[in-house]
Amino acid sequence: MSQCRKRCKRQITKVARYFYRFLTGTLTPDSVEDDFELSTVCHRPEGLDKLQETTKFTKKELKVLYRGFKNECPSGVVNEENFKTIYSQFFPQGDSSTYAHFLFEAFDTNKNGSISFEDFVFGLSIILRGTITDRLNWAFNLYDLNKDGCITKEEMTDIMKSIYDMMGKYTYPNIQEDAPRDHVESFFEKMDRNNDGVVTIDEFIESCQKDENIMQSMQLFDNVI
Repeated sequence: MSQCRKRCKRQITKVARYFYRFLTGTLTPDSVEDDFELSTVCHRPEGLDKLQETTKFTKKELKVLYRGFKNECPSGVVNEENFKTIYSQFFPQGDSSTYAHFLFEAFDTNKNGSISFEDFVFGLSIILRGTITDRLNWAFNLYDLNKDGCITKEEMTDIMKSIYDMMGKYTYPNIQEDAPRDHVESFFEKMDRNNDGVVTIDEFIESCQKDENIMQSMQLFDNVI
């Protein structure tokens, strides 16, 4: 493998790890590396100018992301099974398949069963460069599994179980079986303002914006890449 390809693969790996830490709430100031350098690549993807206009990445950043994407997905698109395989490499100690399914659904905005580079970079642009409201809307869409405009306890329980399964028993050897349920109850106590049993997008955004830890976690992404 050429030095260029090795450097690009390291960049996309770093992005994936930051992305995971953001979505699971495990990103801390110590996780942010100062040497998040961009590699020089020779390949220029088609539609680069258009992607620069519709995302908040520079041409150089888009080239890095494209090269990393193509290294992992030579065909230019990734289906759900391949996405799960790639994602599982970051969590060999657990079962990431269910969480990867939820993540795939969030990136597959066209609902055609595959993620293109455009899908990937649009989502990443929101997560890394979007406004706080943009990022919260994206996160809400991830948690709203059936896309009906609200998050139920059942949906949040599925999300939390998938996260604990992904982290694995070796990461949390003493975790109690009812920990995901306790986490969900805490989530709804904070977010469900009118106590109707569901969390709407307005409740979600308002509650997150008032949570200092969530806001700090999101701001860490401002200079990730």
